[in-house]
Amino acid sequence: MTYRAPIEETGFYIRNCTAALTSTSGSSSLDGDTIMAVLTEAGAFAEEVLVPLDRAFDRQGASFDGMTVRTASGHREAYVTFREGGWLGLSAPVDYGGQALPQTLTAACQEFWHSGSLAFAMGNLLTVGAIEALHHHGDSALRDLYLPKLISGEWTATMALTEAGAGSDLSAIRTRAEPTDDERFLIRGSKIFISYGEHDLTENIVHMVLARLPDAPVGSKGLSLFLVPKLIVAANGGITVNDVRCTGIEEKLGQHGSPTCSLAFGEDDGAYGWMVGEPNRGLAAMFTMMNSARLAVAMQGVAVAERATQVSEAFARERLQGVDPHTGRGIPISNYPDVFRMLMTMRATTTAARFLALSTADAIDRAGAATSEAERKAANFEADILTPIAKCYCTEVGIEAANTAIQIHGGMGYVEETGVALLWRDARVTSIYEGTNGIQAIDLLSRKLVGEGRKYFLALIDSCERSARSVAGFDMAACVRTQLIRSLALLRVRLLDLTKMFDQSPQEALSVATAFLKLSALSIGGSLIARALMSCDETTLRPKLEEALVSYARFVLPEAVGLSALIEAASLYAMQSGGGGAAE
Repeated sequence: MTYRAPIEETGFYIRNCTAALTSTSGSSSLDGDTIMAVLTEAGAFAEEVLVPLDRAFDRQGASFDGMTVRTASGHREAYVTFREGGWLGLSAPVDYGGQALPQTLTAACQEFWHSGSLAFAMGNLLTVGAIEALHHHGDSALRDLYLPKLISGEWTATMALTEAGAGSDLSAIRTRAEPTDDERFLIRGSKIFISYGEHDLTENIVHMVLARLPDAPVGSKGLSLFLVPKLIVAANGGITVNDVRCTGIEEKLGQHGSPTCSLAFGEDDGAYGWMVGEPNRGLAAMFTMMNSARLAVAMQGVAVAERATQVSEAFARERLQGVDPHTGRGIPISNYPDVFRMLMTMRATTTAARFLALSTADAIDRAGAATSEAERKAANFEADILTPIAKCYCTEVGIEAANTAIQIHGGMGYVEETGVALLWRDARVTSIYEGTNGIQAIDLLSRKLVGEGRKYFLALIDSCERSARSVAGFDMAACVRTQLIRSLALLRVRLLDLTKMFDQSPQEALSVATAFLKLSALSIGGSLIARALMSCDETTLRPKLEEALVSYARFVLPEAVGLSALIEAASLYAMQSGGGGAAE
């Protein structure tokens, strides 16, 4: 399968619709040319290195002989090239070897790399998240020892949360951490589903582990975060092998090139770890890493959608079915109305998803660079609101685009030869990990929209409406503008209804949380395409954005009416039942 990184569209959106050129911290020389140069190089790595290897990663996969996890042929060489490019330090602090470029730029590059190979790029996003968690929550000794190695890519990192009895419910974690006399802790327990928990790409692997202190309170409030390295490096340079062992790797539906490991900590003498952050406040530190990962997973969805769309567009132009009675020539299936609908829906939703994810990263950048507390607070609320929306919508778009690609390819899509089945298999897990999409919807409603959150969500809707009302200058503008404004009006009403319903009948409200999140994503996503279009005077890009916006209004936005009706029905049921809920 061929792939071309969408550098033009992505670069335009970053330069014109985000604060990347003004919100940098430590990289004052950033300009439009630099952004395009970074995107071009990141795209080239995806196109020239990763895409040719992706099929081999899938077919050969990672292997485990009981002692060592070995990655597929070409994986190590590709990682060396990636590491030497300095890509892991793109947004990392300058003091430890990073480049301190905006998160928006890292997110855009992550899309390209995940399009190249989801299995390859999966491990790197975890290292980026660990860098952020250590930078914000680690003490100076941990930062000085580990950040330079992680930023350079000499070492990699994992997120070790899940256990056999503790998946979405982290309060059930049983891994223990016992203090020693030298400020270290002995970690004992087991973790499962740990991406890149063991591999042959780097000598050392740094595990970020949630565990409990002996006197920790029950529940999630009793979790602490620990850094547990595979190899312990002493001050004099001596190296000790820590008591961390891989006990197996999973056979998965997809992402075969990404080793998903079971890890045993402290089966013998105990695995030594160092606390990151404060005792019993491990989730606060881990959420820094998790939110970074959620944005990166959103980019995974965009990445799969883009690659699925590109291969489907090419196939539909070349695949002939039927004969034109006037010319006697074969008819490309792209000419058939239903295939046209599928292609236009894929292109429109991919564009909306990309802009939504980049706007989420932009809010994070603006929060970090804000010069006033009011600006910082508003940007933080916006990032908190958009993160679950982006994670859910972008991953669903990726899965659906891969599914549609199989449909467009027909029987050839169902066999492995064309490669589109690989895209669906790789993408399917994205709606599950880093917090299932249902949990993201619950989080949006129960945590992000309570208190002041609703005020900032309404302000976001106001901003989206201004973009919608500005739509003009092309044939279908009036119709598109009406669709955009209607969807945002429905979102505003349902927001007010749902937050009120949550206070009175939380179970009924939570039953439609997923519908509300999707309504939010559809409405905001359309306004972001509108914003980009009305900011664009580039002759080559403007027609593409116009086509995407018209297709979005035509094939995607009408669903907002049904989602709104579903939420309204739940509100009526809640009123008639007098509040409360079955689980109360």
